[in-house]
Amino acid sequence: MRLEQAIVYVLATSGRGMTTIDIARVINEDMLYLRNDGKPVSDKQVYAIVRRNENVFAREGGLVYLIM
Repeated sequence: MRLEQAIVYVLATSGRGMTTIDIARVINEDMLYLRNDGKPVSDKQVYAIVRRNENVFAREGGLVYLIM
């Protein structure tokens, strides 16, 4: 699974907006995405993906939402 897919999965299953910190935590806890270097996914990585995919994700009030 790619990181973008993991973010979509987390938001879709939560049914609510989440902070990038919470999204990264869930991805790491559930091992939805594993980095090549073995380090955990950071909230900054999640934020970068969200910014690059504004047609998929919305940001409001510090929370990230899935656009569907």
